[in-house]
Amino acid sequence: MIHSIAIHDLVKPSASIPVLDVRTPAEFTHGHIPGASNLPLFSNEERAKVGTTYKQESREAAILLGFDLTGSKWSGFIRQALEIAPQKKVAVHCWRGGMRSGAMAWALNLYGFEVFVLAGGYKRYRRWVLQQFEAPYKLWTIGGMTGSGKTRILQQLGSMGQQVIDLEDLARHRGSAYGTMNKLVQPSQEQFENNLSHQLNQLDRDRKIWVEDESLNIGKCNIPRPLWDQMQSADLFELQTRAEQRVQALVQEYGSLDKTFLSECTDRIRKRLGSEQTKNALTAIQEDRMEDFIRIVLVYYDKTYRKGLNSRKAGRIFPVDIRTDDPTANASQMLMTAKDFSPLPTT
Repeated sequence: MIHSIAIHDLVKPSASIPVLDVRTPAEFTHGHIPGASNLPLFSNEERAKVGTTYKQESREAAILLGFDLTGSKWSGFIRQALEIAPQKKVAVHCWRGGMRSGAMAWALNLYGFEVFVLAGGYKRYRRWVLQQFEAPYKLWTIGGMTGSGKTRILQQLGSMGQQVIDLEDLARHRGSAYGTMNKLVQPSQEQFENNLSHQLNQLDRDRKIWVEDESLNIGKCNIPRPLWDQMQSADLFELQTRAEQRVQALVQEYGSLDKTFLSECTDRIRKRLGSEQTKNALTAIQEDRMEDFIRIVLVYYDKTYRKGLNSRKAGRIFPVDIRTDDPTANASQMLMTAKDFSPLPTT
């Protein structure tokens, strides 16, 4: 049987149907529904040929070329679909819910699959993604200067049953000039948005959601502006930590990274750090004086943080005194501070 399925039914948290994306590998890599499997009807080159034929000749000629290109592939498509969905129940989509998904649905149905074709295809899904960022959320933000342990506390809150969104994890970047850690590869902007909307969709909008205070940009990924505006107006719980505690935490996190990587990243913020301080920082890196290096660059990051903090309403900032390196104790302290401010939601 072949059915049509609306995007709201496909993405609801209780849905567990495997999704087959029959677009090209290039389209899939650029952006796809989280959890979907790529079962491309055409290769990147084949899709280009079909598109050219459609524009220069006719729809009928493009269809015939499509059958010529896929003629020997159909048994392989079915075998791959069986590996992905052994229960023989799948959802299928292409860009707009047109010929590619229709052809794949026909073949799978012929074999005995129950097939759900996404109405409007990936294009409709992308519209849904952007709508998620316009929705209102009950956000609490965790702030604090670089090295204060915001990410560790956020993750600990998640393990304690609180609702959290880890934007840096989604962006695969730590949010600074050194944020790739010389190993992280960021997703495309489109995939970042898809992954973020997926996580937001899993949460209860009637409960508080913890997020880390971030700039609009996390590396090459941009937080969608409607959501970022909500983050800026949300109550902020600011971690108060000793400067030396922050230095040691950052030395532990960044001190073992490749010196060439650290030097190149430092040189990229030369204009903001200043020529003299950049020179001192680069020398400290080469001489393996990691504490000195961290102290130098913190001057810039602390200044940037204070500037951002000054744009917030003072009455929406709540200090959280942090005296330990234990994220569990610090997360508990965060919850106590939040409870004093406003009753915590039930978990």
